[in-house]
Formats: sequence, structure tokens, C-alpha cells
Amino acid sequence: MLRRIADHLFWMARYLERAEWRARLADVNYHLLVENPTGEPQSWAPLLAITGDGELFAEYHDAPNEAQVLDFFTFELRNPSSILSCINAARENARSLRHRLSSELWLEINTLYLDSQQWSHAVFEQGVYGFFSELRNRFHRVGGISHATLPRDIEFDFMTVGTMLERAENVSRLLDSKYHYLLPRLEDVGGTVDRMQWAAVLRSASALEAYRRVYGNQIAVEPVVEFLLFDAGFPRSARFCIDELEAALERIGRAAGGSREISDAASPMGRLAAALRAGKAGAVIGSGLHEFLMEVQDLCAGIGSIIFDKYLRFE
Repeated sequence: MLRRIADHLFWMARYLERAEWRARLADVNYHLLVENPTGEPQSWAPLLAITGDGELFAEYHDAPNEAQVLDFFTFELRNPSSILSCINAARENARSLRHRLSSELWLEINTLYLDSQQWSHAVFEQGVYGFFSELRNRFHRVGGISHATLPRDIEFDFMTVGTMLERAENVSRLLDSKYHYLLPRLEDVGGTVDRMQWAAVLRSASALEAYRRVYGNQIAVEPVVEFLLFDAGFPRSARFCIDELEAALERIGRAAGGSREISDAASPMGRLAAALRAGKAGAVIGSGLHEFLMEVQDLCAGIGSIIFDKYLRFE
């Protein structure tokens, strides 16, 4: 398989996952503020903390109010991770390998791209909820068509690698933002606002209903961390993502000649997989959740670099 094709598949999947994730974050933050309005102009700043875009945002905007953050997240082409930028990049990667995608998948991605070129700030005049609800459904259709129409071969594995690597890193950023950036005053821990924020974290990962099936209606920091980091069965937990990522990399390695060094115990892949399979929320919180999540992000970056050098780099 050509490295160029693998590179396009990897980044198409990763950009689609990033765009969906950002749309979900904006939607959940909007609903959180509607349900519990603070009246503070900085109420949209947590989104910049989650995505690590604070410095770039400050170059173009004065304050993180609703209008400016939504513009930065949705339309700003100078932001390479805005929803519009991600859709543009995903479509460009898909266009380069139209002959390797199902016609249904290409049509859905291209239609989403063409519709997004007509976006303007007027979309929010019809309601922020309606816009992001429809956008979320569009991304769900793309994902559903991918799973329903593509053969499970090495090309699908490269898409899985891009999706799962992006998703695992995003989950760690989300938890770190809540625990480190939004940490309430000591007297507020366990209070109404704290519980609402943890519920918003779960909704951001589409995990609220699945969490309640396991832990009931009681929302607290330790079970939320346990579920989003270490649950082996929930498809947006870090553990599940890394398990799927490792399995896809093993299949790719066998197809490339039996090489397994990318996931051996000393590699970033092996270290992250071991940490997530052996970890427990109570122990991680006790020893420093922020430090653990930063290590997860660093290991994800290391995995991405190794994948690029081994499979994606081409002249």
C-alpha cells in the first residue's frame, strides 16, 4: 500500500473526528450555560483550554465571549482546527482517494463540504442548538456510512488509527480541563455546579447514558474518571480507543512484514496501553490526575510521530 494513500486515510479520519468533537464541545457548553447561566464573560474560555487554542485565539480576538469563541471554533480558517478547516482538510484528503472510498462515503463527505462553504454567522440566528444538532447528525452519518460500506482491510485500519488516536487525546484533554482548569473551590466540590460540570464532561463524550447504566445517577469525579479513562467497553473511553488503535497497528504491522516494534512494551504505544489497562481512577487521582493526563497526551503525540515515520512519511 502506498504511503501517500495511508497518509490521506489517516488524516481524513482524524480531521473528521476532530471536527465532530469540536461541534459536540460547543453544543454541550452552550447547553450548560443555558441550564446554569453564570453571566460571566469568560464562560466560553474552557473550550479554549480543552483544545489548547488559547494562544491562537488571543491573536485574533479580544475576549472569549460566546460570539467570538463560536466564530473561532466554527468558521475561522486561520484556525487549522476549526470545524470548517477540518471539514475542508478531510474533504481534500478524501478527494485524493475517491477511487478507494465507497461512492456513498464520498458523496456524504463532499455534500458536507459543499454545504459548509455556504455557512455564515446567520446559521446561529436560527439557533445554536439547531445548527450543532444537525451538524452532529451529519458526522454520525459519515461514521455510519464508513462502517457500513468499507471493507475491513488495511485501509480501514489506517482510518481506525487516525480516529482512535484523535479520540484518545481529546478525552484526556477534556478530563484535564475539568479537573485542572475548572476545578471549583474546595467548598464547591460535590456541589450542584460541580456535578453539572461533570455531567457536561460526560455529555461531551456522548457518555452520560452509558455511564448511568454502570454507576447510576450519582455523578462524582472518581467514577467519571474511571469510566472515561479505564472502561474497556465504552467506545469513547481512552482505554477502548488505545485497545482499538493497538489492534489496528498490529494488523498493519503484519501486513507490512510482521513488524511489531511500534507496540512493544517500551514504546509509547506499549507504555500507554499498559497504563490504561492497569490503572484505577482512585490511584491516579491520588497520585496526580493532571500529571497522568499530561503523560497520556505526550504518549499520544509519541505514537503519532512513530506512525508518521514508519508508515506515512513520503516524498
